[in-house]
Amino acid sequence: MAQRTVLLLALALAHPVLAIEYRTVEVPAVLYDAPSQKGSKLFVVRRGTPVELVVNLEGWSKVRDADGGLAWIEARHLDKRRSVIVTSARAQVRQSPEATSALAFEAEKNVSLDYLETVPGGWVKVRHRDGQSGFVRATEVWGF
Repeated sequence: MAQRTVLLLALALAHPVLAIEYRTVEVPAVLYDAPSQKGSKLFVVRRGTPVELVVNLEGWSKVRDADGGLAWIEARHLDKRRSVIVTSARAQVRQSPEATSALAFEAEKNVSLDYLETVPGGWVKVRHRDGQSGFVRATEVWGF
């Protein structure tokens, strides 16, 4: 009975995120199956990984990754800075938001890029950690 009461209290205190909201993992961090360090450790997520906020609960955030997996992370490890992750085998980043534009650079699958803005026509402006920036098709990245 006490366990059920705790669960109901936790659900009542949870604040669901109303719109899709993304954050970036600030430092390598452990993901858990429950909002507690006593929960089972699932894996370590690398710095720069974008995640979608699902629920915030007393210093913990339930997040979804690009593969759709759900886990808990300590909220202090999340930054409001936005990033995206390449989901295609190789994303072509163009100098302008046009398929015929010159290639700025290419990024391999699972590479994190800084999110700068969404551009009309299905493009996202991004920046690589080495400073190069450009436009990638929205269908080739996740986290914006």
